Amino acid sequence: MVKSNYMLQQFFPKSVPIIKRLFDLILTTVGLIIISPFLALVALIIRICLGSPILFRQKRPGYLNHIFTINKFRTMRDVYDDQGKLLPDEQRLTSLGRFLRATSIDELPELLNVLLGDMSLVGPRPLLVDYLERYSPEQARRHNVMPGITGWAQVNGRNVINWEDKFAYDVWYVDHWSFWLDIKILALTFLKVIVREGINQPGQTTSELFMGNSLQDPKTPDTPST
Repeated sequence: MVKSNYMLQQFFPKSVPIIKRLFDLILTTVGLIIISPFLALVALIIRICLGSPILFRQKRPGYLNHIFTINKFRTMRDVYDDQGKLLPDEQRLTSLGRFLRATSIDELPELLNVLLGDMSLVGPRPLLVDYLERYSPEQARRHNVMPGITGWAQVNGRNVINWEDKFAYDVWYVDHWSFWLDIKILALTFLKVIVREGINQPGQTTSELFMGNSLQDPKTPDTPST
């Protein structure tokens, strides 16, 4: 009985609007059924071109700072220097990986996280665990809702805006959430993907690390984002 209650709470997290969760489940289930052959094809291509593993998996903080494992298609090779350290992202990112990122195909395995109750289709993006101690109290409110595959920050600049603006958009979403706002964000996301806006910051392969709001230099995350 206790186990079943836990599973129910995981599947339908407390304080998450039931209409939002049901919308996520219905749209994600239908979507996965439709695109499953495409996902299998992408997985096969990655296996041939990059080898295994096919998925990039990493711990991320979610709703109310709950830690979960995010799933994405792998876009980088594991290439090391003479000292055994991973080479910079731009040297490990392949042409296939660039295409997967530009089209947001690398994000599609996160639909599994939506089914499991770790994420929503719409919400603030789940970032690195290391960032939790770097947020200001206001920025930390981004975790008062479920993280999403896309969000208000993503349709307002994605990776080309600075961290402060991203978090401001995230907190705005927390304060102004509605079912129709989610619909609007999903529609805008499709448009952004088609025109490929805001994929990378100028001159960078991936987003620069968020080092916090103080002048101190926090430690760099051990695991690079991908």
